[in-house]
Amino acid sequence: MSTPFSFALPEELLAKEPPEGRGISRDGVRLMVIDRSTHKVEHTHFDRIGRFLRTGDLLAFNTSRTLPASLDGRGSPVGPHVEIRLAGRLPDDSWLALPLCRENGPSSCSFKSGMKIDFGQGLTGTLYGRSENISKLWNIRFSKSGTELMDLIYRIGRPIRYWYVPEQWNLDYYQNVYAKEPGSAEMPSAGRAFTWRLIFDLRSRGVEMAYVTLHAGLSSYMEDDLDREHPVSEEEYSIGEGAARKINLTHRRGGRVIAVGTTVVRALESAADSAGQVQPVGGYTRLRITADYKLRTVDGLLTGLHEPEASHLDLLASFLPDGRIREAYEEAIERGYLWHEFGDLNLILSKGSFPRLLSISLPTLSAPSSRPFLISCSKDLTLLSPMYLSMKRFMAWGE
Repeated sequence: MSTPFSFALPEELLAKEPPEGRGISRDGVRLMVIDRSTHKVEHTHFDRIGRFLRTGDLLAFNTSRTLPASLDGRGSPVGPHVEIRLAGRLPDDSWLALPLCRENGPSSCSFKSGMKIDFGQGLTGTLYGRSENISKLWNIRFSKSGTELMDLIYRIGRPIRYWYVPEQWNLDYYQNVYAKEPGSAEMPSAGRAFTWRLIFDLRSRGVEMAYVTLHAGLSSYMEDDLDREHPVSEEEYSIGEGAARKINLTHRRGGRVIAVGTTVVRALESAADSAGQVQPVGGYTRLRITADYKLRTVDGLLTGLHEPEASHLDLLASFLPDGRIREAYEEAIERGYLWHEFGDLNLILSKGSFPRLLSISLPTLSAPSSRPFLISCSKDLTLLSPMYLSMKRFMAWGE
C-alpha cells in the first residue's frame, strides 16, 4: 500500500453539509496549523489565518470552477439508467468519464465501446474506449461541443456528491469565491473558506497572491481496490507569465509560497525547473507527489483533512514525516474536526522567527446600490457587488 498511514475516522466527523448549513460562515471553519520545522500544532479558526502569514508571503490559488459533472442518462435507444461522472476534458475535445450503473446492480449495465448514451435536451455521448491509465475511466465524445456543450452540462448536470453528503446542494456551494474558469470535476475545496473580505484583509497586510488553474479530476473511482492504488489521471493546468513572475520574485525576496490546495502543489511543481523557478506553461500533468519527492518551489500548503488511505496523504508526506501527520490527525479527531470538502482545514508551513502581519481593521464594506446585479456563466450565477468588482483588480495583479 502506497499511502503513508491509515487511521480510524468516525463517521460523525464526515462533514455532511456546507458550513453555512451548520450555521457558520465560510471562513468560520476550524484550522489546524502544523509547523514544518518544529512540528508544533496549533488550533484556531480559519478567519485568523493571517496570524500565521507575514508580509511578503504569497498565496497561490486555483481559479478553476467546479462543473456540475454528474450527468444522468440512458443507453440509447432503450438501455439502462447510467450516471456519467466527467473526469476531465482532453485536448481533442473528448472527455474522460466514469460511467456508473444506476440499475439494480453493476451487472445490469454492460459498458462497451460504441455505446451511445442519451442525456436528453438533444445531448448524446458515445463511449469509444477505456483510458490507458485508469481502467475504470472511459473516453466519451459528445454530440455537442464548445459553449453549446458547456451550457447543456450546466443545464443537465449536478455536482458530484458522495454518500456522506445526504442532501443535494446547489452548485454555488461547491464554488470558491475567486474561481473563474469552469473545468473541475470536483471542487478544489482547500480554498472554499476564503471570503472576499478575508482576501482583502490579507492583501492589505502585504500578503501577495497569484492565480493558476488546474482542473481537478475525480477523487474516487468508486472501487476500493483501484482507489488504494492511487492512479493519476491527466489534469489540465496553466500558469501565466504574471503568476510565474510573482512566485519567483517571492522566493528571491525571501517570502514563502503557500499553495492553496493539493491541486496548486501539483500545478506549480509540474511547472518548476530543477532550480525551483516556475515557468509559464499550459498542458496536462500526471505528476504524483509522495514522501520521497523533493519539493522544488512550494513552501507551505493549505489543505483539507483527508480520509484514510487517500492519495492526498502521500502528497502531505512530502511536507512532513508521515508519523507527525498521523499524530496531528489523531489530535484533530479528538477535537472533533470535520473531514472532506465541507469540513475543516489544515495549514502546513514553517513559521520561523519573522514578525507576523500588522493587525489592520478594515471598515465595513457595503454596496452603494440597493440592488446587486448578476452575470451568468453557463447557468452558474455569481452574485456581483462593488466589492467583487474591486477584487478583480487583485486577481489581475496575480495573473
